[in-house]
Amino acid sequence: MPLSREPRLRPVAIADLRPTQITVGMREVEAKRKNWKSHPDYKKADFLGKHLIPVIWGHGERYYVIDHHHLTLALHKEGVKHIAVTVVADLRNLDEESFWFNLDNRGWMHPFDEKGQRRGYKDVPKKITELVDDPYRSLAGELRRIGGFAKDTTPFSEFLWADFLRRGVKRKLIEADFAKALERAMKLARSGDADYLPGWCGPLA
Repeated sequence: MPLSREPRLRPVAIADLRPTQITVGMREVEAKRKNWKSHPDYKKADFLGKHLIPVIWGHGERYYVIDHHHLTLALHKEGVKHIAVTVVADLRNLDEESFWFNLDNRGWMHPFDEKGQRRGYKDVPKKITELVDDPYRSLAGELRRIGGFAKDTTPFSEFLWADFLRRGVKRKLIEADFAKALERAMKLARSGDADYLPGWCGPLA
């Protein structure tokens, strides 16, 4: 039975949350850690209260994160043990295969690895700490931050951009010179080749 983003009054242990994707951009995780550290201690509780983590209440009575994986991992790395969640849907009555099938077909999961290859449901990590780094997701996140494309409501929009950049920017360049890789990414983002992507801000013909 779908719920209207019902907040859980009791915080949930981050260690018990299940991811619904395989990768994150670790550079972005580190940026969120830095942002968290910049908040005075007396403001941190307020920050957590304003950043509820959307989850699906699902198979095995577990909570499956469907957004803000980067923030959740960053908070965990900073020693935060519990976080408030908001339940988007209750799918506890489904068997495991039907549960994952529903997540997949409703845009609530992203089972692609750090090479952009689709994997099976069982390859999705069981813990937030097991998320894998995808440098192209970091590149896409930074590209959006500097105005390369606009924030969009399309699910996993930054992963779509990451996949696009994967075909035009060499991974070695990202690892050796992130700034130069970002320059290359901006040129690609402004080109007509990217006009199908959510949030495209390129020049109109």
